[in-house]
Amino acid sequence: MTQRWVRFSHAGKTAFGTLENDEIQVYSGDMFASPTKTNEVVKLSDAKLLMPCQPTKIIAMWNNFHALGKKLNLSTPPEPLYLIKAPNSYHNPNEVIRKPRQEGKVVFEGELAIVIGKTATGVSEEQAMDYVFGYTVANDVTVADILNRDPSFAQWVRAKGFDTFCPFGPAIATGLDPKTLSVKTVLNGDVRQDYPISDMVFSVAQLVSKISDDMTLYPGDIILCGTSVGVGSMKPGSDVSVEINGIGKLENRFE
Repeated sequence: MTQRWVRFSHAGKTAFGTLENDEIQVYSGDMFASPTKTNEVVKLSDAKLLMPCQPTKIIAMWNNFHALGKKLNLSTPPEPLYLIKAPNSYHNPNEVIRKPRQEGKVVFEGELAIVIGKTATGVSEEQAMDYVFGYTVANDVTVADILNRDPSFAQWVRAKGFDTFCPFGPAIATGLDPKTLSVKTVLNGDVRQDYPISDMVFSVAQLVSKISDDMTLYPGDIILCGTSVGVGSMKPGSDVSVEINGIGKLENRFE
């Protein structure tokens, strides 16, 4: 059964629960460790949705979709290529993505995000899905001009690590088959990306397994699956949304 988990603030408190139509069924305890259903229900319209989890790290893939790799004339990587998004970049749904103080081309990247549900270290591909709690939606915002500004050092972390540059949410959906999902990114009403997750180079299970060989993944940690064709720039005053069927729509404004 699919559930959509959210974190939210209401009446001065932060809580979590499941979305049920226009209400939030509140739970207590730990979202990732047998949470307890309470008698409290909050109207969605009365709550402010927050990042649905609090990761210790967000790992972001490069060149993980066949279509974009083909467009950029990149060879298929033999292992996942990734960076880590800085914690100051983590951002709530419906809040403003802030323009950096310096000038540069700022681009959107709509992505599926894997949310880890229990501590994973050195897990096999066959076991990997047991460590996935669910999936959320993310926008891996980037200052493209910075990436190769210095020919001696590719500045991935800086380009993608500005404040507010990784909004994600609004919910974590459980019980989905990622191969059936698609990502749609809309900028100012125009569809810019619409691509299938089934085109990934490395599957969800492969990503969790291979990355857990490198570093321990903790409950709430996120793996961004990478993006595909249609990435583009956005100017201040733009509205950007990323939607994945079955999970929800992540909406932000860039100012």
